[in-house]
Amino acid sequence: MPVFDSRSFMNHEQVVFCSDQATGLKAIIAVHSTALGPATGGTRFWDYAATHSGAPTDVAISRGEQDAVYDVLRLSRGMSYKNAMAGLRLGGGKSVIIGDPKKLGNAELMHAFGRYINRLGGSYYAAEDVGTSPDMLQAAASETDYVCGLEGGEFGTGDPSPHTALGVFEGIKAAVEHRLGKTDLNGIKVAVQGLGHVGQYLVNHLRGAGAEIIVTDIVDANIQAVLDGGAATVVKPDAIHAVDCDVFAPCALGGGINPATIPDIKATIVAGAANNQLEREGVEDEDLRKRGILYAPDYVINAGGIISVESEVYKERLDDAAREAKVLRIGDTLKRIFETSDREERPTGIIANEMAEDIIARASEAKLAAE
Repeated sequence: MPVFDSRSFMNHEQVVFCSDQATGLKAIIAVHSTALGPATGGTRFWDYAATHSGAPTDVAISRGEQDAVYDVLRLSRGMSYKNAMAGLRLGGGKSVIIGDPKKLGNAELMHAFGRYINRLGGSYYAAEDVGTSPDMLQAAASETDYVCGLEGGEFGTGDPSPHTALGVFEGIKAAVEHRLGKTDLNGIKVAVQGLGHVGQYLVNHLRGAGAEIIVTDIVDANIQAVLDGGAATVVKPDAIHAVDCDVFAPCALGGGINPATIPDIKATIVAGAANNQLEREGVEDEDLRKRGILYAPDYVINAGGIISVESEVYKERLDDAAREAKVLRIGDTLKRIFETSDREERPTGIIANEMAEDIIARASEAKLAAE
């Protein structure tokens, strides 16, 4: 299984493979950078082997585990960039638990996972991500103090999804103003791909702003929850990227912006909550730019969730108004990226990467000088 040779490995500080026979836990924790502070990022619980369910069992497991390695490495690096661009005192890390959370996501497994987090001694703080919930993280927290995004407790910040959705909403407004010259979303058509917690909160914001909503999800109950809240056009999952709209908002898993989908995109703006939306950095974002499509770098626009839990890592009390004020700055950050991209005629994704890398490099130098 490749790690150092992986196309996503970029000088990660630490990669830990975790296995607990009693509970069936198989997990990977990746710490990309602690230059700005303790590495902090979500725990993704995903059945990677199911992606290759048509292959023989041994091949399926091998490919699934390689997908998990690729995912955790790319996601952890993205967290370093996300936290840097959000101006947080946090480094970048991520963890993945391999398997079906509906079958394996019990308290005993999460206890085992918490014990592995604890062994890292605070270099990594785990939070919620796809496949995990505040309750699952609460179970892990019974074994370690290095978990955030918890419900209750003296410093608990709860589910980060509302903050993520608010940041994406602000980012969409910034993108619409920059590309379409509109200061509101009234009548703007937005296609939302993925209606989990973040997607549903985002739809509520968009509806409140007068946008026209087009949605899809692979879970019928999520679609029904959105329809119960108001009108929306529903399309099939494989058609959402190609609908006639102003904004395409990917809020599911990553990799959806690729050579197969880009020619079909009719939206003028791509701005959503999903991590790693581009299949290949520096390629798809340039393809979008050449087509006149404005791309809001995913780790910038979806930073609201991690912004909301920074205070929990540092055991600080921060009221909702102060937390929201930090999230609202996402729009201003995106405007700077958009303007630089226009001025230099380079992809927004590359611009954002360079900004983040400069912040991290300066922090690393300062950290070394202080030692």
